[in-house]
Amino acid sequence: MNEQTFVLDAGNTSVKIGLFENGDLKSVQRIATNDTSSWLEIHEIIPENAFVVLCSVASDEFNSFVHSLTTNITVIGSKTTLPFQNTYQTPETLGMDRLCNAVAIHSMKKTKNAVAIDLGTCIKFDLVEGNQYSGGSISPGIDLRYKALHDYTAKLPLIDEREQASIIGKSTVSSMAAGVIQGIDAEINGLMNKYRLTFGHDLTFFVTGGDADFFDFEGKNDIFADPNLTLKGVYQIYLCHVAC
Repeated sequence: MNEQTFVLDAGNTSVKIGLFENGDLKSVQRIATNDTSSWLEIHEIIPENAFVVLCSVASDEFNSFVHSLTTNITVIGSKTTLPFQNTYQTPETLGMDRLCNAVAIHSMKKTKNAVAIDLGTCIKFDLVEGNQYSGGSISPGIDLRYKALHDYTAKLPLIDEREQASIIGKSTVSSMAAGVIQGIDAEINGLMNKYRLTFGHDLTFFVTGGDADFFDFEGKNDIFADPNLTLKGVYQIYLCHVAC
């Protein structure tokens, strides 16, 4: 294992760059991927010929730029060796973010089973049972729900409310916020309770994603928040790739 490894989790709009030193995540920076002028910042962060791990759904142009920074690069993809059995029926359609979250919780869990809850553009639950990835669920996140309300009605506005809303809206905007925010809150807690009923106490939840801070999770010892879950999963896949 290299002393310093730069792990890049690159999306369509931004890339998270995590610096791992001797297996520990030391720092995280976010840079835009859809603005070529910001790529020079990446050049300043990553030293010449550093060890780089890339997991990317960004443009081919961006990926080529990363390859130009170093010859010591490992690309993580859907066919990369995993540290567990993947029993998903359509593995070729499984998003790398979901897979990386599952790998991360597999390496971190102290119970037999674990669930990653990723609150971003979509709300994703992903289950690891013992030494296998079993699957999960996908539903629309906050922005997608607001956009649907606006796009499929004649008069509802497009809003961007994130704060915890009252269950009783006193205006059209607050009613939309109540429906979306409180609805998501009920969905999350409802699904968590169903997982608890299925797996009992041998279960841990890991919460991540850009919208995670907008929801209050019950103060239980089976819930852990980790904003860098996906990065840690990419790194764990890299370690498995190197070892195999």
